[in-house]
Amino acid sequence: MSSLIYFFKESLTGFTRNLSTSLGSIITIFLSLLIIGIFLMGGAIINNTVSSVEDKVSITAYVADDAEQSAIDAVVSDLERVNGVANVSFTTKDQALENFQNSMSSTDIVDQLDGTNPLPASIEIELSDPQQVETIASDLAADKDFIAICDNPEDPSDSVKYGEDSVDRLFSLTSYIRYIGIALIALLIFIALVFINNTIRLAILARRKEIAIMRLVGASNGFIRGPFLMEGVVHAVIGSALAIGSIELIHRFALPQVANALMWLPINLSASTYVQIYLVMLVFGLIIAAVGSFFAMRRYLKV
Repeated sequence: MSSLIYFFKESLTGFTRNLSTSLGSIITIFLSLLIIGIFLMGGAIINNTVSSVEDKVSITAYVADDAEQSAIDAVVSDLERVNGVANVSFTTKDQALENFQNSMSSTDIVDQLDGTNPLPASIEIELSDPQQVETIASDLAADKDFIAICDNPEDPSDSVKYGEDSVDRLFSLTSYIRYIGIALIALLIFIALVFINNTIRLAILARRKEIAIMRLVGASNGFIRGPFLMEGVVHAVIGSALAIGSIELIHRFALPQVANALMWLPINLSASTYVQIYLVMLVFGLIIAAVGSFFAMRRYLKV
């Protein structure tokens, strides 16, 4: 405990001795973590939005008018056991026409059908894992039991619809967003590491005579390195606290305004999500400080 108190006092001495550089390091950590925090918030919001859209990804398999109900029930039963399928339901021709009529603001189109029903019966497949939509659709189109009841046995894949182009674009967009986010976080961490490294290097140079004396009296390597490591931790804690405080202000005052303006966007995040974001920011700050200090001491403090 006495050593920790000594390390803390010496880190404060180094902090005040190189005030401008220390402030630069803190501001860099603060801005880096702030941007990381904003990105994590945005990522959580985007993830909620993507999840809500992905939850609507489903497969519609059209069935021939003369298909026997027992054969349809067998296909439905098989689909319910497929991994990645959440729910399977069958829509008759009459139900399809009724759903179409309910979705129209005017009955003119239905009236023009003159009592005929051109809509096919269909099997609706809701997914628990939207990423498997293409695999499930392909397997269904190749299934012999489904081919026997589909409305186009010559080309069964034409009877299976899931919005291929839209789904592919959706998954591609989410992948690009994740890759860009990872690259941005890596860049910000690198910049913060450089500033921490420079700050600790200047602190070592400013105290090189004191370090030489400590060497002569037999101080251990850990005892000499302790204050510099503690100084990096102090920078990280202050920078993290400022960044977390800023994110909390955005959460409390800015996001409600945005949520009111964009009511269709799921902006509101749970309290546990914010706790996780704050913990990640704090851990990132401590890792940045520890790694930056380690490399600075290894390079400039040969003990």
